[in-house]
Amino acid sequence: MSFSITLENVTKTLNSNKVVNNVSLQLGSGKIYGFRGSNGSGKSMLFRVISGLLVPDKGVINVNGDILHKDISFPESMGIVIENPDFIPHLTGKQNLKVLASIKKKAADADINHALEVVGLDKNDSRKYKKFSLGMKQRLAIGQAIMENPDLLILDEPTNALDEATIERIKTFLNEYKKRNKLILISSHDRYFLELISDEIYEVKEGRVTISGNID
Repeated sequence: MSFSITLENVTKTLNSNKVVNNVSLQLGSGKIYGFRGSNGSGKSMLFRVISGLLVPDKGVINVNGDILHKDISFPESMGIVIENPDFIPHLTGKQNLKVLASIKKKAADADINHALEVVGLDKNDSRKYKKFSLGMKQRLAIGQAIMENPDLLILDEPTNALDEATIERIKTFLNEYKKRNKLILISSHDRYFLELISDEIYEVKEGRVTISGNID
């Protein structure tokens, strides 16, 4: 199934600052779109607006023909990592994913195990989340985003705190996931990672978005 998102002149102002500034974009499935920019450039805010977590002041966001915040509240079939998600401290990684999976009932036990395997976490690890390292927490965050096999995957700085081996695992997964006609949005400070993984890269500065170019 194809998935498309169109932004038309989208603006969001917070504390008199335009964190998303008149952005127009066309994003389609089967591609990985990279977004890069310095801290405070507006990458995370743009992802919050696209995901429905922030309501724009102006402009229209069309998701598969539905207008966000008019026809739908959030894009359907979405997996997302923005900052640190809240996990239950006294549960294991797998137990946390099972709790989340029980909400929509889209991910079976096998899906949870697969997500843990993708990010390099042991499904049988008995450690509680509160004992996790920063890298393990980041891997679990990515695991929860992919376990339901979403059509739209939004990853804000997914490589933070990850070692090189895990970054390679994630990169391999994303390339395979894209081939299944998924729409993937990634922000990163890591220019090399973005250039390796992205089909198109956008530069974000002061809430404005400009195309950087197609990546061969």
